Amino acid sequence: MQRITISVDEALLAVIDGLSARRGYASRSEAIRDILRDMHAREQAMGDGDAPCVAALSYVYEHETRDLARRLTTAQHDHHDLSVATLHVHLDHEECLEIAVLKGTVAKVRAFSDSLVTQRGVRLSHLHLVPAPEASPPGAHGHHHDQMAAPKRRPRTKS
Repeated sequence: MQRITISVDEALLAVIDGLSARRGYASRSEAIRDILRDMHAREQAMGDGDAPCVAALSYVYEHETRDLARRLTTAQHDHHDLSVATLHVHLDHEECLEIAVLKGTVAKVRAFSDSLVTQRGVRLSHLHLVPAPEASPPGAHGHHHDQMAAPKRRPRTKS
């Protein structure tokens, strides 16, 4: 086993200690190993980079971080082919929450997500990938969609 050193602020250390206590880990190291194993398992679950997916990317960022809001917006415009929709919420005077709905290949969605959430000032991110079926032509999915007839309008009468 290798020994490494990491630096975390006091608030994050309290999170690790709280997780360790709640779950009964014998040490901080075991808690961190479990977190890493979980992240690794999630990464492997969507291993095929060419597979189609839809995704929800959520992240909190400090909007006062120099030029960050512009860089995030520019990145989304540069990847308009992946972006389906974005929700922007002002949490308080310092922080914003954005939720982006994305659609593309696993590799492209992950790369775009990584390019956003690794920006200085972005934190608390989560990418939720959902496998998507291959696109098929209309009517090729085994059933048809009935069109509802529009209700007939009664003719207007002069009164």
